[in-house]
Amino acid sequence: MLSPTIYFFSFLIMGVAAVPTRPTTDDPHRSHLSRKALPEDWYHDQDHPVHALFKRSHQGGSDYAPVGTPAWANGYPPGPPDPDLLPAEWVNALDAAVAAGKIPDIPQSTNTQGVSPTYPFGVNPSSPQVCSSTYKCRIPGAIWDSPDGVFASSFDDGPTPSTPMLVDFLTSVNQTTTHFMIGIKMLYHPTQLLAIINSGNDLAVHTWTHPYMTTLNNLQIVGQLGWTMEMIYNSTGGRVAKYWRPPYGDSDVRVSAIAKEVFGLQTVIWNYDTDDWNGTPQSIGTAMTGFLASPKSPGLMVLQHELTDMMVNAFIAAFPQIISNGWSFASLAKALGDGRAYQNSQNSDSEDVYPDGIVFGAEPSNTTELTASPTPTGSSTYSAISPSASAIAAIGVGLGSTKSSAALRIILSTSARISFLISCVVSVLILSS
Repeated sequence: MLSPTIYFFSFLIMGVAAVPTRPTTDDPHRSHLSRKALPEDWYHDQDHPVHALFKRSHQGGSDYAPVGTPAWANGYPPGPPDPDLLPAEWVNALDAAVAAGKIPDIPQSTNTQGVSPTYPFGVNPSSPQVCSSTYKCRIPGAIWDSPDGVFASSFDDGPTPSTPMLVDFLTSVNQTTTHFMIGIKMLYHPTQLLAIINSGNDLAVHTWTHPYMTTLNNLQIVGQLGWTMEMIYNSTGGRVAKYWRPPYGDSDVRVSAIAKEVFGLQTVIWNYDTDDWNGTPQSIGTAMTGFLASPKSPGLMVLQHELTDMMVNAFIAAFPQIISNGWSFASLAKALGDGRAYQNSQNSDSEDVYPDGIVFGAEPSNTTELTASPTPTGSSTYSAISPSASAIAAIGVGLGSTKSSAALRIILSTSARISFLISCVVSVLILSS
């Protein structure tokens, strides 16, 4: 994994823009989480207000830029999203949820390397008021198990150079999986992203830069989820992600409520962990053999990663045991609930994407290379450039070494523009007095 110092200098190496970034400190600690039964009615209705947050005009044919082009890469943050530069619609949706009392008011946790996030003194992370999944509390409505007899397949932290190997194998056995994607890695691996999409695999949210989510404030959480959803939306012809998995399994009732109330996202954890990120082919194989011999109720939701060839090969080696042990193999997104992998589509290659509420608001298609420039309010707008080969090479491709960044344009929110106008008026009055 990258230390905070290496992570910071990785952004400097990019050399593409002087933008404000917020280094994150991640550790490899992953706790085994207890199981939770699948709720009878967990999925979100089609009229969830999330549809109003992703707007696009459908006049004149497709207006989704091809994956990997400069137009497709436009508009995304270079690192941890700046809370002051979020689309106004997202902020308004959060404010409405808070005002309606739907977002619990509990404190953020803090994190130091090698230690699980901790809450302020006197705050019980296992209490119903906080219910931190890191502390094995079962967050109401979160999914921990798959249906009986089902091996609900998913892989975290893609896309990576190892992704095509995984996709090719699944295609060869006529199967698909769910990829919990890191937003900023989709920017740097468009070819691997296309391999996932074109093979009919399903996409879900694993945040933009993989932080401990309980350590973030509400606006930071919105940015981590929203930009990842936006990229999935723009890469799949308008599909709205339905599931998200918190990095390190770190969520609580506040974080999960924001995901649900603002974006309609269902929180997914796991009930078995291969520890493949820190294992060997032998240890992963032993773990999988043990999991597969377990009772068929509840079903298996196994944490796996597509970070390296070793991890993918370990899964491939274990796959015959999944079938021989009598498990029904299915993409996690398809195995749960009503079987719809997205909020507005059956799966990644179906033709049933509906635009309910996703209307008007044509997207900008600026393909000009730009650089970051300071705004009159003292913040910065992020400008779009295509990630260069040298920039990609400067950042590793494993989870611990995948804190990649690119200088990409974020459209200033309406509130920022209003602030600017107010500042101008005040300045004129002062100068004329």
